[in-house]
Amino acid sequence: MKSGKVTLEKSPICIAHISDFHVGSVHFVTNLMNRTINEVNELDPDIVVVTGDLTNEGFRQEYNTAKAYLSNIKCERVIIVPGNHDSRNVGYLHFGELFGERFSVLNYCGLTIVGADSSEPDLNDGRIGRERYGWILKAFEREGDFKIFALHHHLLPVPGTGRERNIIYDAGDLSELLIYAGVHLVLTGHKHVPYVWELEGMYVVNAGTASSLRLRGHTRPCYNVIEITEEMTTVYRKYPFGGRDIIAQFTAGTNEVQRELSGVVKEIIGLELK
Repeated sequence: MKSGKVTLEKSPICIAHISDFHVGSVHFVTNLMNRTINEVNELDPDIVVVTGDLTNEGFRQEYNTAKAYLSNIKCERVIIVPGNHDSRNVGYLHFGELFGERFSVLNYCGLTIVGADSSEPDLNDGRIGRERYGWILKAFEREGDFKIFALHHHLLPVPGTGRERNIIYDAGDLSELLIYAGVHLVLTGHKHVPYVWELEGMYVVNAGTASSLRLRGHTRPCYNVIEITEEMTTVYRKYPFGGRDIIAQFTAGTNEVQRELSGVVKEIIGLELK
């Protein structure tokens, strides 16, 4: 499978990527949350992607408050995945009741976004799981789409986050699968440190926290804005109450992989792939 040339029905497509609210934490700042939502509404994006940790302990009241904040976002297309904090205290039940499926696919004007729950109940560690690999490949089968995969946990280690313990358990298999599927962009959250990696033409973009002061070093609350055209994708880091910086620019459709999937991953997904 190869990514091929991207063909969009609308250009540019604008995406706001926000993460790690931690509603209920002593570090949560209401003013930052409200400002982020106001800025996102002023941006008027086509899609909003939220990569988890909406709550701090997964309690129902925290979920209700997070739902109230997110209800103020005026965008019609919002894709949300839970984080490890959201799955504490059986919080994944509240997630399903208030936000819907933990695994979802959004197709919009030549763009495919797949959101996947990488959390495990009451654990900080994460995984996607081999039982989802076939579903992921099928979700990304549309030719010519710009392809985005969204999850909470890191796919690659992020500098400045201390001892690395929280990349997903199946990061190697999943990375190979996503590159094979022609994914252009992976969106993650989790450690509150914004960063960008490029892996065989696939860009992995980690968001900071939009509304928490649980920060490392000199990092500041921030979120990402992504502008996609057929010629160029630009990723901005935006600071609530502040400006924005370009953190990545790349041309889509150039991340073609000439090799086959490994025999291990083929066996896992149980498919005959050419």
